[in-house]
Amino acid sequence: MLTWGRTVRIFVCVPPTDMRRGFDGLAATAQTVTRQDPLSGHLFVFFNRRRDRVKILYWDTSGYCLWYKRLEAGHFSLSGSAPDQDSVEWDLPQLTLILEGIDLSDSRRRRRYCRPQTLVTSGE
Repeated sequence: MLTWGRTVRIFVCVPPTDMRRGFDGLAATAQTVTRQDPLSGHLFVFFNRRRDRVKILYWDTSGYCLWYKRLEAGHFSLSGSAPDQDSVEWDLPQLTLILEGIDLSDSRRRRRYCRPQTLVTSGE
């Protein structure tokens, strides 16, 4: 499994994507559907209509990379995404669990400590 840092955001394209699309087609879809820059280094996740294939597109400073997975049985469960949404944002644990076949629809996230964000002021 590939690993990414905590600052990487994950954008999921909810409508089904034609899996024949390559780098440029997926980058255009990422920009249109998620309204994010595909050159940002973030992950853009696309599923086909049957949800048995997934492609993840990302930019690694020198070119696009594409990660592709096809299930031999079953399908990916896209819990937490309403059909009327064009895109949703996931975190890395969500993506990992869904790629491993875990259905998150009946699960809930427990409250954890979150470091408060500090305000940065300019030198006055």
